[in-house]
Amino acid sequence: MAQLLQLLDSAIAFGTVIMLGALGEILIEKSGNLNLGIPGVMFLGAIGGLIPPFFYELNGGSNPIVGILLSLLCALLFAAFGGLIYSFLTITLRANQNVTGLTLTIFGAGFAEFFGASLNKLAGGVGQISIPVTSAGFRAYTALGAKGGLMKLIFGHGFLVYLSLVIAIVMHWFLNRTRKGLNLRAVGENPGTADAAGINVTRYKYLGTIIGSAIAGLGGLFYTVDYIKGTWANDGTVEGLGWLAVALVIFATWKPLNAIWGSYLFGIVMWSYMYVPGLTRSTSELYKMLPYVMTLLVLILVSLRKKRENQPPASLGLSYFREER
Repeated sequence: MAQLLQLLDSAIAFGTVIMLGALGEILIEKSGNLNLGIPGVMFLGAIGGLIPPFFYELNGGSNPIVGILLSLLCALLFAAFGGLIYSFLTITLRANQNVTGLTLTIFGAGFAEFFGASLNKLAGGVGQISIPVTSAGFRAYTALGAKGGLMKLIFGHGFLVYLSLVIAIVMHWFLNRTRKGLNLRAVGENPGTADAAGINVTRYKYLGTIIGSAIAGLGGLFYTVDYIKGTWANDGTVEGLGWLAVALVIFATWKPLNAIWGSYLFGIVMWSYMYVPGLTRSTSELYKMLPYVMTLLVLILVSLRKKRENQPPASLGLSYFREER
């Protein structure tokens, strides 16, 4: 029982990273943009959330609330800036979305690694970065979580875990119950028809992409300040989690609520090898492939069943030319 609770606890923490990335990409894709730069955006959120509290604590800051606010604000701004770059290139300049997204991933990774290495140097060496005050604030949980067992599983997480659930629920409501959400979906399905109906296609695409990127950036922030406890790791894990987030979008069939259980399922599958006796290193790597295999199976099933509600937006990845309407 203890091992099961430990596995589920790890799955929730791991799943939160990719859930936030997937939720951001779902919002972006609902606007018709295919942003393969989500790993880069998560990199921007990760380093953006680390820089301000690092200097704050380096200069004697000891208020966790100040550290949390600085970290959140900069992570959102850095990730939103990545979304703005992507939007300008693909919406205004009509650049190829696939190429732009992959370029954004390379840019985000390079940007984050450069500043991560700089912070390491300032901190005195690789692995010396530490923001204990801010990280403790992000990871703080209630007295109920301190009781251990099932109570810890439910209540023993930092506030970003619960914020991710709120974002998923609010996004589901927004996309399905509000006029602006329906307008955004209309832009993703048929921008020409939406334009003819008086919907500002450019505005919705910009806002959907920038806000979605900011949400995805929270995934990188969570990884840095909570999952690895406020340090910086130059091991490419953020990029791998970013691609898992993109895979989760397909697995969730572009539905925010499906991203909740899908992310936790990915987490269980990814960490289950730790509890299987007698595994070799190569065999454990096969376990890490399972989320992608599951995504492929879902993609095949969705394609065979051909239910419209499980399909991606009809204009996904296509630039909109108003002159051709």
